[in-house]
Amino acid sequence: MNSEKEHHSAGLYPIRTVSSLTGVNPITLRAWERRYGLIKPARSEKGHRLYTQQDIDLINQVVEFLHKGVPISQTKSYLNQQAPQEPLEGPWHDYQRRMLNAVVRFDDQALDSAYNEALSLHPIDMVTARLVVPLLKTLGERWANREGSIAEEHFFGAYLRNKLGARFHHEASRARGPRLVAACLPGEHHETGILLASLSVMARGYRVVLLGADTPLAELLEPCRHAEARGILLSGSVVPPGEILRTQLPALVQDVAVPVFIGGQAALQFNDAIVAAGAIPLGTDIPAALKRIEAKIVTH
Repeated sequence: MNSEKEHHSAGLYPIRTVSSLTGVNPITLRAWERRYGLIKPARSEKGHRLYTQQDIDLINQVVEFLHKGVPISQTKSYLNQQAPQEPLEGPWHDYQRRMLNAVVRFDDQALDSAYNEALSLHPIDMVTARLVVPLLKTLGERWANREGSIAEEHFFGAYLRNKLGARFHHEASRARGPRLVAACLPGEHHETGILLASLSVMARGYRVVLLGADTPLAELLEPCRHAEARGILLSGSVVPPGEILRTQLPALVQDVAVPVFIGGQAALQFNDAIVAAGAIPLGTDIPAALKRIEAKIVTH
């Protein structure tokens, strides 16, 4: 601990701190260094990576390029140059194609290969927004148009639950920041949304107390108090029962002394009702949601 403080005072930051500041997983940071030579951190006496503020600024610049669609393999040539004015397609269409083909063939190994590759090179919130969410939408459209089957959606849903659950437990062992209580709104039985949201905030260093699907709002008070949580994160993709937004959500906001955030399609559809209840709608834009959470947690 003392050596870590000394490094901070010298303007050097360990990889865990850099990951929390930038939202980029340590595995991804190491891949950017090894494969593409994007970052060249210093080393401690024990061989641990140490980053300067300039390194952190460069990592944030790389993330901005990725959001603009610049492939990670081409990012180095853009550094210190003008970023592309028009959004580029990037690698996401190819990842979506590979994963969709794997789902159609019920090939879990091919599915895992494409998803792991995307995660190893990109921040998880970007993978969620550019790959997982569009693929879920495509599978839903295939079923609606009778091009696909419910079995495809169930196959991908089961894969995601297992994959995200394992990743959640791995990230939970590393997180050291403020706690958030996370749960699905009453009536929401699909946990994919809250798992993805939890992983995104954990990439920023937050610890998450995950309660899962269909959680009564009144049951959030005790874990919030005992865990000394700094906020409550709720997710919903279905229309919640009327009394939830009219009476139960205002009561929850009044009873807890922390911000209550709501993400997912429900937050878009019932934005005004959520605001009227005193909660904070996040919608489905993950980067924007993360910024809003951080702003509220810091100022609260």
